[in-house]
Amino acid sequence: MMTVTSIMRVQQIWLARLNETLAPFELTFARYEALMLLYLSRTGALPLGKIGARLQVHPTSVTNLIDGLEKLGYAERTPHPEDRRTTLAAITARGRDVASAATDALNQSRFGTEPLRPGELRALTDVLTRARREAGDFV
Repeated sequence: MMTVTSIMRVQQIWLARLNETLAPFELTFARYEALMLLYLSRTGALPLGKIGARLQVHPTSVTNLIDGLEKLGYAERTPHPEDRRTTLAAITARGRDVASAATDALNQSRFGTEPLRPGELRALTDVLTRARREAGDFV
């Protein structure tokens, strides 16, 4: 129980730090993740279903994330060019600028992971990756 409680509490601490860093961009970490999926995609657009699968969230959560990004002018919904049943979320030029600036801010804050050192973070990632792999979290 100590391990699980520690992991859950650190997740809360880090998430609060990330959200604080992202606040000037009007982003939460969840919105940042969705924005970065679009930013890093080949075409700058992804089907809403694919966003949900990659973020491992319910379709309702994807709708809310994209609604928020649209209101900020960071993304827009567009029809799929070949499949009328599919809606794409596409990053805007403003969204690209914000994604880049937000990433710079997160990198400067070391993604809120202080006081851990790089070697400790690598070791922690290795342990957690093993647990995730055993649970089938990686395809």
